[in-house]
Amino acid sequence: MTTALIRNGDLGDAVREVERLLVAQGYNVKEDSLFDANTEQAVKAFQTKMGLVPDGLVGEKTLQTLRTRNKNPKFLTQQHIIAAAEALGVSVPSIMAVNEVESNGAGFFEDGRAKILFERHIMYRRLKAAGYDADTLAIKYPKLVGQVPGGYRGGWPEYTRLKSAQAIDHDIALESCSWGQFQIMGYHWKALGYNSIQHFVESMQSGEAAQLTAFVRFIQADVTLHKALKAKKWADFARIYNGPAYKNNMYDTKLARAYDRYAEETATA
Repeated sequence: MTTALIRNGDLGDAVREVERLLVAQGYNVKEDSLFDANTEQAVKAFQTKMGLVPDGLVGEKTLQTLRTRNKNPKFLTQQHIIAAAEALGVSVPSIMAVNEVESNGAGFFEDGRAKILFERHIMYRRLKAAGYDADTLAIKYPKLVGQVPGGYRGGWPEYTRLKSAQAIDHDIALESCSWGQFQIMGYHWKALGYNSIQHFVESMQSGEAAQLTAFVRFIQADVTLHKALKAKKWADFARIYNGPAYKNNMYDTKLARAYDRYAEETATA
């Protein structure tokens, strides 16, 4: 289950827990259930201290680290963000914005496995291209093979779907999942410079830094996408990265707002 991001302006019990955890670690915040600017600064200070990306947002990773007082070594750091920005020739706020909006939170489930989403319509296409009778398989396994997206269980149960799909074709099933924090589809493994789908999967399981590397390679492999990111043309970037339905989730607007916020923070730092 994905933890909803807690941010400046939020109210409620979830904010109260964050405040309580911050106070317990010596930060001067009010336990009033209001996530204000002071709380945001305390969160950023904690994130910086623990080596997390200091975005002032409390998601799965920050909340886990607050509770345990230990940072999972698989988590992304600000140095990884900086390195990715340099590799792509873009600003750090641009990567921060993508990390916030497109990454869907942490790159791992609570049990330590990389996050995945199994896509039955990709399975259908890959099977058909490999010479299978995909239409018959779709009738027999409608939750695993189909011409349209769907059948999702969400969270770690997606691994149950993956295991069932692997009984049809092991590698094609792996290729039919999006992997990690940046939701890179497995079938891109060869174009992104991995030796095999197994090599790609092992990399995605190794840590969020490796997942960010896959994202960087994905951007570098698409000239139009790379140009859109460099030019901060968020609608073009969101359309290519998310598909034509990007407007349904306002990805372009969210990216633009996140970028403006990080750029302003960088300018006033």
